[in-house]
Amino acid sequence: MSQPYDPASDGAQMSFKERMSYSDYLHLEKVLDAQAPLSSAHDEMLFIIQHQTSELWMKLALHEIGAAIGSIRADRLEPSFKMLSRVARIFEQLNNAWDVLRTMTPSEYTEFRDALGQSSGFQSWQYRAIEFMAGNRNLAMLGPHKHQPDLTDRLEAILATPSLYDEALLLLARNGFDIGADARRTDWRETRGENEEVLVAWQTVYRDPQRYWMLYELAEKLVDFEDYFRRWRFNHVTTVERIIGLKRGTGGTSGASYLKKMLEVVLFPELWTVRTRL
Repeated sequence: MSQPYDPASDGAQMSFKERMSYSDYLHLEKVLDAQAPLSSAHDEMLFIIQHQTSELWMKLALHEIGAAIGSIRADRLEPSFKMLSRVARIFEQLNNAWDVLRTMTPSEYTEFRDALGQSSGFQSWQYRAIEFMAGNRNLAMLGPHKHQPDLTDRLEAILATPSLYDEALLLLARNGFDIGADARRTDWRETRGENEEVLVAWQTVYRDPQRYWMLYELAEKLVDFEDYFRRWRFNHVTTVERIIGLKRGTGGTSGASYLKKMLEVVLFPELWTVRTRL
């Protein structure tokens, strides 16, 4: 009879008394102790972990979007392509997470919903930061964060600088394209409107991708990002409607009705309109 395999025989480190371990490096004691259900309902643990892991993925998305913005600003497009591809894959992970949450039925959610109080995903400052960084700068959305000045300051810092899409448009201008009023903007706080000159510029890029390959590739990376972002929004509203129907959200929004309105928000409008023009 063969002996059980001993990893130490292949050189695996087995003693960590004075060495950094896997748990040490990842601070797993903090991560795994961060779940504190407020009820005895079995499904509350699912609800907590779903939202905590989503926030971790959003933290990584912010890291990548910020780096992509910096790369585009510095005319280093190749690294930005990798970063934006990663953001799209992050949103694929966020999309897949809804499949797990949808295993919870309305009856099961009702068992602990009251314990949530007024807390809601609507109050996620990281989600708000992603929208602001992408270009959806609805200033009314600062409201839920006013009670935390440090978070408001972080969001205001994002609003004070060009968004991801703003940087893409400024890149067009640096490459000789007329982008009209977008080339003269100095106040980045407001969501910009669709611009005919920008649309014509992207039309030129899409009609001759070989000549403008780098701009064309950037445009497609942005569309890929918004594609997955839209799927996340759709899966969000579908999950909410499946679990609570048309009830109001815990944070006071109209719930599924509010989320359906958000489906109409377009991050990179000219990149979608140009498809009709080609």
